Amino acid sequence: MSGGTPVAGGYMRQRHSQGYASSNEDLEDDACSRLQSLSTATLRTRTWTEILETVFWVASALFIIYFGDGHSNLIYLLWHDERIRRMPLYLGLIGIGLNVALFFCTSMLSWSVRRLDEKWELLSIIAFPFLTLIGLVSFCLLCFALWPIWGSLTLPLLFTLFMAGLVLYPHIMIETLRPQNDSFLI
Repeated sequence: MSGGTPVAGGYMRQRHSQGYASSNEDLEDDACSRLQSLSTATLRTRTWTEILETVFWVASALFIIYFGDGHSNLIYLLWHDERIRRMPLYLGLIGIGLNVALFFCTSMLSWSVRRLDEKWELLSIIAFPFLTLIGLVSFCLLCFALWPIWGSLTLPLLFTLFMAGLVLYPHIMIETLRPQNDSFLI
């Protein structure tokens, strides 16, 4: 840097480009310190196919929940049907609950402390294999528990319920977790 430039009886530090060929290249230094606002042009809009896919998954899941096994709905089946193996069902539901809780925690932490501490970014990356493992074990347990009701249809029915939850997750995000303007960060 420079020692300063004399201005009105005192010295004022100036920033000088070191080694840049043109005057436009020093803008790269300020790229991280400039204010980046989220405009409507930068937000990605959904296409019609994405909207139709989301509606399809949610409608399929509602159909499965409402009609259940044809005699009663899925909620009633889970509470009262004797054909269900209870211990794998409970362990699978606990696994799904743990998976959802970890998913919410990692997404909340990544929204709330981003750019403040890079350890959280590393922790959220470390959580992905655990989320995957818990999800697969829970899926297998639920398949084993619900196989006496639907037989081989258990696999696509549970996959449909999983996909409906996956496409609905971004819409249930809490409003305070949306990207905020970083005007006070220097």
